[in-house]
Amino acid sequence: MRTHATRPLLAGFALAAVALLAGCASPAGADPAAESASDETGSAASAYPLTIDNCGTEVTFDAAPERVVAIKSSTLELLLALGLEDTVVGTAFSDGPVPAEFADAAEGLEVLSDKVPSQEATLAVEPDLVYAGWESNLSAEGAGERDSLAALGVASYVAPAACKGEGYMPDPLTFDTVFAGFEELGAIFDVQDDAAELVATQRAALEAISPSEAGFTALWYSSGSDQPFVGAGIGAPQMIMDAAGLDNVASDVHDTWTSMSWEAVVDANPDVIVLVDAPWNTAEAKIAALAANPATAALPAVAGERYVIVDFPSTEAGVRNVDAVASIVEQLEQLGR
Repeated sequence: MRTHATRPLLAGFALAAVALLAGCASPAGADPAAESASDETGSAASAYPLTIDNCGTEVTFDAAPERVVAIKSSTLELLLALGLEDTVVGTAFSDGPVPAEFADAAEGLEVLSDKVPSQEATLAVEPDLVYAGWESNLSAEGAGERDSLAALGVASYVAPAACKGEGYMPDPLTFDTVFAGFEELGAIFDVQDDAAELVATQRAALEAISPSEAGFTALWYSSGSDQPFVGAGIGAPQMIMDAAGLDNVASDVHDTWTSMSWEAVVDANPDVIVLVDAPWNTAEAKIAALAANPATAALPAVAGERYVIVDFPSTEAGVRNVDAVASIVEQLEQLGR
């Protein structure tokens, strides 16, 4: 596997790439000469070498990766959903337990670190690929810079939905983009049929959800005490709220996440508050803080405990997003008007 940095795409090429990704026609950024072929059974098969423009870094796969370090829950869970647990030689920076359906597959996987692993810890398990949930995972202080890893023969790949560079960051993130990421990983590992099945299952589940028609406004409260960190207008929280029928009070902020003042939250006066439940900052702790804060205690949503709870891994693009929509809609029905 070969990796090297590339210059940002020209505007026209970038628009074409985004359209290709949204349409799920072929791996995003993939070399047209290396698109999938079909084997004798008619199943899709990757034609290696497969070259992908990943967040502005060109990565060439000469074969399917066999030894993978997965950083973040979103990356590990997608690998498990595609039946690729046997390729995982190390996990790190998990946001909590895997869903029950993946528990058996995840059993016994080596945990390298509770946080971002060091380059030393990463290289110790001799990976041929480091699959990162965030671009920041691949740094000199983390698992290693992409060029440095490439020089050692280790490819790196960032979940496309997490790309931050101009022309690469989804704007806005959509379920089409999330599903295209599933298909791209399927092409990298030569498991296109499994990826197609996963996408079909998730699309069907998403289409079966009837969004809330209550017209609720909502604040997506992730973390922060002095100043709340909330879901803004173009990331996974917005995508999920849109699908669930919620009107995000921070939708006018052109970013994935943003900080708000408590005064702004009070002025917005959301009908419901979506609470992100994380091991390091639980929904229960947020409820207690909102009730104790004089600025928010009188809000009808706080006084009436009009809360919707989602687990942290659901807040990042991945296999839990559709379930998060379904869960939010169900909780909204229980709240009533």
